[in-house]
Amino acid sequence: MRRVVVTGMGMINAVGNDKESSFKAICEGECGIDTITFFDIEAHSAKIAGEVKNFDPATVMEPKEVKKADRFIHLGLKAAQEAMADANLTPDIDMERFGISAASGIGGLPSIEKNSIILEKRGPRRISPFFIPGALVNMLGGFVTIEHGIKGPNLSAVTACAAGTHAISEAAKTIMTNGAEQMLAVAAESAITGVGIGGFASMKALSTRNDDPKKASRPFDAERDGFVMGEGAAALVLEEYESAKARGARIYAEVIGFGESGDANHITTPSQDGPLRAMKAAYLMAGSPKVDYINAHGTSTPVNDKNETAAVKTLFGGKENCPPISSIKGQIGHCLGAAGGIEAVVSIMAMRDGIIPPTINYENPDENCDLDIVPNAARKADLNVIMSNSFGFGGTNGAVIFKKYE
Repeated sequence: MRRVVVTGMGMINAVGNDKESSFKAICEGECGIDTITFFDIEAHSAKIAGEVKNFDPATVMEPKEVKKADRFIHLGLKAAQEAMADANLTPDIDMERFGISAASGIGGLPSIEKNSIILEKRGPRRISPFFIPGALVNMLGGFVTIEHGIKGPNLSAVTACAAGTHAISEAAKTIMTNGAEQMLAVAAESAITGVGIGGFASMKALSTRNDDPKKASRPFDAERDGFVMGEGAAALVLEEYESAKARGARIYAEVIGFGESGDANHITTPSQDGPLRAMKAAYLMAGSPKVDYINAHGTSTPVNDKNETAAVKTLFGGKENCPPISSIKGQIGHCLGAAGGIEAVVSIMAMRDGIIPPTINYENPDENCDLDIVPNAARKADLNVIMSNSFGFGGTNGAVIFKKYE
């Protein structure tokens, strides 16, 4: 099987508009969650989210083209541009052997909401001709490939909150099976809309700690009351090892394992068994290495955090054998389909810099979440192997393991 390495990365989220500023803020425990400004929140029970700030889509697209794409595509283009530049690709790259694996959990929800209102109030003839091509999830890959001339496999994952992780594993599989030499895995989400927030709130999935937004997302804390919506994007350039080595590429990490599973349990309530099997599959594929850190799915919901803790303890044979684990959703919110991509980039940067990002807002211990969750402050550590977890509605699970490249 061909080896796959990471040679470029980019991200944007509620605490930074590039990978370096984002990572620094996440490690310093900064929180980008605040009162929603995108729409009128007066009638909503959940009034907070992790919005991306100071981002002008005209910086990643021609101004006249902006209206042709939904915001999740704008964010994805930003992350992809950074990752492609970071990879320092040479002019002789065969773009017919360069593919894309895109991901989003929901896609163009703002466009869907906007055009549904137009239909109701003004009739079908006033619907934007850019609505459908600007809202489809796979159009994230479409826009990115057009910009960069990527002509290899064009794939998309739409697996709820596991989509970003699945995009990475699909990209790795494509390279491993000789379907491409390079793949760009890009995950993006922007679903902070009236219907998006209202829909999750009606399920009682969101935190309603509206009077204290900075402390609303509190993974593994006993007082957690739901997740906080975030938005953002991440991109990773994956490359066949020998190809990367031959062109003198900077190699951040190697993909050594990934796993996927289904719960077959409930449309929204996660199981313990499904996540465990995804992690176990990744762990076995990687050769059962010593894992130095786990970037948790860690949503700040009562069921997920408890189940993920139990699954990790089962995988490693008890609490005493488990590596440190932390969740960055307290800092940036839950970015749904983009979460796995963002968390993979953060995990690789943690290996690069030898630092574990903290789980912020941990104030009240929960006996069901009793692992070393690196509470409230980052920790220096020698990290050589890390695991990143993502689990989604419908019982779809993914885990990926990276090894530091020496």
